[in-house]
Amino acid sequence: FFTSCAYIEARNATSRIVIGDGTWINNGFSAIAEHTSITIGQRVLIGTNVEIFDSDFHGIRVNDRHSSKARWAKPVVVEDDVFIGSNVRVMKGVVIGRGSVIANSSLVVRDIPAGVVAGGNPARVIKEIG
Repeated sequence: FFTSCAYIEARNATSRIVIGDGTWINNGFSAIAEHTSITIGQRVLIGTNVEIFDSDFHGIRVNDRHSSKARWAKPVVVEDDVFIGSNVRVMKGVVIGRGSVIANSSLVVRDIPAGVVAGGNPARVIKEIG
């Protein structure tokens, strides 16, 4: 971490967060694994104010808004050598492939393949890294 300004929480006994060797995490980072896991590979670069979540944390139906169910959560995997720009949000169930770049302020809601630049809301592949 570049400073101590980060929030990392594995909320349940079944939750875990793993951060690989050589990974650099900038200020304002937040990772919450509520029911499953968040795995960040080796040599990953993470910009400021990045958020990674394995869950929506509650249902959308009125009766579900004060509960969280394990079946609603999905693991997140950030593979080795990924570069995540500032102000990116990575949502449940996403795999970001090895060596990819996620552009600043992107919302990642689906898998990103290895070796690409992706960005936008929702994030999509912009180009392959040559």
